Amino acid sequence: MSTEHKAANSYVQVGKSGLWVYRVGLGTMQFGWSADEAMSGRILDTYVERGGNFIDTADCYSSWAPPMNGVVNAGGVSEEIIGRWLKGRNRYDIVLATKARAAMGEMFSDHRGSFRQREGLSRRWIMQACEDSLRRLNTDYIDLYQTHFIDPLVPIEETLSTLTDLVRQGKVRYIGCSNYSAWRLMQSLWVADKHHFEHFISIQPEYSLVSPIRADFETELAQVCSHYQLGVIPYSPLAGGLLTGKYRQGQPLPDSVRADGNAQGRFSPQNWAIIEKVIEIATQTNAKPAQVALAWLRAKPWVTAPIVGANTPEQLSELLAGLDYQLSAAHLAELDEVSNFPRPRTHLEQ
Repeated sequence: MSTEHKAANSYVQVGKSGLWVYRVGLGTMQFGWSADEAMSGRILDTYVERGGNFIDTADCYSSWAPPMNGVVNAGGVSEEIIGRWLKGRNRYDIVLATKARAAMGEMFSDHRGSFRQREGLSRRWIMQACEDSLRRLNTDYIDLYQTHFIDPLVPIEETLSTLTDLVRQGKVRYIGCSNYSAWRLMQSLWVADKHHFEHFISIQPEYSLVSPIRADFETELAQVCSHYQLGVIPYSPLAGGLLTGKYRQGQPLPDSVRADGNAQGRFSPQNWAIIEKVIEIATQTNAKPAQVALAWLRAKPWVTAPIVGANTPEQLSELLAGLDYQLSAAHLAELDEVSNFPRPRTHLEQ
């Protein structure tokens, strides 16, 4: 196989749109949190040097990070870091994705119903949020603008009408959504058809071997996306580091800013069994556990390009080095069996 053909195979089409992205996107939630600006720049450099072009962020990243140098993080930090990194580069070489919906402001003090009302999916806030993201990202347009999660207080017609206006103004190229249930996504597609609005071309679900909504996603959302040809760009494919081999039952937690959060909500007998199976297969195939977890996800026919994050260039390089690694049918079946969660009916929300 020629080098040129290998390079072509590194990029995938997002649904049925005209957008093509690297087969793994770079998530930047950690920028300004567990990776400072200098480290974030090195991570970005490593990604594009390997052929990566798909950078995903959100306006609120990283609002939950602790104060840095005594300054409370009010969101927008990840976008600002990316924007400064973009200066002097060919903007067209990058597919830049960001999101709007979450509250913006110190300690989330600017919630809806307050004086400033800096959150939601209303026309008023989306227009402002987009302008703010464009300024922070140091760009004239956003390639993929995504609704971060639903806004049950705003009609979907208002949200899609506003996003359509942004596309027609040239400030946004494509629109997508994240964290939508199947019926919310179907509602959005129907409204877009009815009113000739722009359609979502993609969805970002939380999806991994240990994702609590995996059964729900595969039963409903994956079928919608396959039928209507929407791209699926899962976030947290390694479950915040849980599937990297750093966590072992009965052993001390790793020195990580995410360790406590994982300990509080993700450790269960079934998840420990999944982790051990991932490590077992990695040992058998001379791979890294993270590469096994990512290969399982990429083998799913509805997955377009998982979003991966890294705190160092070395972590990212290890992940990217395993992109040609494939699991056998037997190993895929073993992972499916050990991670076969019962469908959580209570997740059929809102």
